Amino acid sequence: MATPLRAEHSGTEARVFDARATRADVLASEPSVDAEPLRFAAILLRAQGEAAAAIRSGHSVRALAGDPLEDLPSISAPLRSVLRAISRERAEPIAESARARADEDDRTFGTRLGVFWKGGLSSAEDGLSRALLRPYAETLRGLSVPAKRPRTRGRCPACGGGPGVGRRRSAESQGAVRTLLCALCGLEWTTPRIRCPGCFEAEPAKLPAFTSDRHPNVRIETCETCRRYVKTIDTSLDERILPEVDDLRSLALDLWARLEGFERLEPGLAGI
Repeated sequence: MATPLRAEHSGTEARVFDARATRADVLASEPSVDAEPLRFAAILLRAQGEAAAAIRSGHSVRALAGDPLEDLPSISAPLRSVLRAISRERAEPIAESARARADEDDRTFGTRLGVFWKGGLSSAEDGLSRALLRPYAETLRGLSVPAKRPRTRGRCPACGGGPGVGRRRSAESQGAVRTLLCALCGLEWTTPRIRCPGCFEAEPAKLPAFTSDRHPNVRIETCETCRRYVKTIDTSLDERILPEVDDLRSLALDLWARLEGFERLEPGLAGI
């Protein structure tokens, strides 16, 4: 059974998002990385943090129901602010899509969020809705408001979202531990080390993992049965690592995995 863990940071959702954005800024300043995805992530994460703060503030006036259609009066303005932050960037065609959605009428805006929330579209099909709903989902979890979403085995026990990235702790003092981090609400939960989170294949020979000399703490954990994979990051030797953000340092491994015919179980911040 999956066991939820504590969030990456203590404090409100806004502080958590700000810590992620700060980590993205730090990594973007490193000379050996592609800074553009990290800079864009920092802008997105700060906008999401501001949206989460606004949603939590509005909660004191209007109780949240756990469904974006029911909560639209409380979340529409904060989520549209995320779109406007994205639209000011040059990351086309994301910026164009964000500009178009920021100007949608409430009915269209809410319906599109609702379709994603109910599982009608995946993150690969509508990553923008996932980015918009992230501060909402994380605030629901922070307020202990149940998310009215489908739950399936292998996905987040709090909101039903997919695992965006995994964490490994291989230090001998801790033992080998593998966790998954929800790409929608941020929850971290434990999972068996030898099992595909997608199809639950547990035969070691069918679950090869691949590493790179350039990114020795990153592993592409594939499944030959369903042809999907999860990227996991070992944080044992560096407590500063935030897997969701540090994932952007090794996008070349994701491109390699796609060329080999594997599909990521849930896209990361970069949308792949």
